[in-house]
Amino acid sequence: MSEARLSVVIPTYNRKEILRRTLRAYRSQSPQREIVEILVVDDGSTDGTDSTVAECSEGSVVIPIRYLRQEKKGLAAARNFGIREARGDLVLFGDDDIIPGPDLVAEHLAWHKKYPDPSVSVLGHVTWSPGAHPTPFMEWLGMDGVLFGFRRLAPEKEADFRFFYFCNTSVKIEFLRKNGTFDEDFRAYGFEDIELGYRLQKKGARVLYNPKAVGYHYKQMSFADACRRAEQVALARRVFETKEAGVYLADLERKERSKPGGEVRKFLVRWFVPVLTPLRPLLDSRIRLPKRVYAAFYNYQAFRIERRLSRTSGT
Repeated sequence: MSEARLSVVIPTYNRKEILRRTLRAYRSQSPQREIVEILVVDDGSTDGTDSTVAECSEGSVVIPIRYLRQEKKGLAAARNFGIREARGDLVLFGDDDIIPGPDLVAEHLAWHKKYPDPSVSVLGHVTWSPGAHPTPFMEWLGMDGVLFGFRRLAPEKEADFRFFYFCNTSVKIEFLRKNGTFDEDFRAYGFEDIELGYRLQKKGARVLYNPKAVGYHYKQMSFADACRRAEQVALARRVFETKEAGVYLADLERKERSKPGGEVRKFLVRWFVPVLTPLRPLLDSRIRLPKRVYAAFYNYQAFRIERRLSRTSGT
């Protein structure tokens, strides 16, 4: 794959200012000729995203920026639109608020050259942008928590389907088109990526982690923001549970809970987090708390969300 060329697919919705930063960073990548195009897939924005992309496109001499628009159908449909339109041998999935480091594309290309097998995908690293002023809670959420789990990965080691984070992941386009695209039953945020990862893994896909392909997440996330995200994810899980991947993951989680100490940890989170209430204001501070404290507070809120949704749905 010495002459492989790459299409970047960026779905977006009402984030024109951060999208502008992201596009500028892609236009400044160390390899430029190898980037066939940047596809911005607008999922029904109403904030003037089209004008922003047009402005960025005028200043992009080497790398064409193509604007694709759909009525609001969700992230899965937006990515599929990009897959259908992509002209490169490789497709790199980004997000509108993931600003690529200067060598992100070069690292993805180098690893696909090193691992030319069609089934190999490359997972880059995502960390918080310094401009987002990350708190210790955000650091936990991104490295050890539920947003990402990069601390559990090792360079060049194969990760399972739960790590198909399609915000900094590149795949060979023909393998993707042949073996599966995103399930458009997922209209809201959450689980659409690992559901596809599960199906691709069944077809022989392998995802390797390259920590040098760095993207910077330009987003502030307070504890309250994380809880709102948890509610979105819980709603998406209702769709996920109807899929084979959801059944499989639920079985894995049951086995995890059945291990010694699993139910005890759940009991402690449920009944003793209220005792820690005085620490709640510190979650968004610069004071670094033990990771178990962040995990306990987050899991407690997630448990309450799941219980409330279960009551609402009658399950």
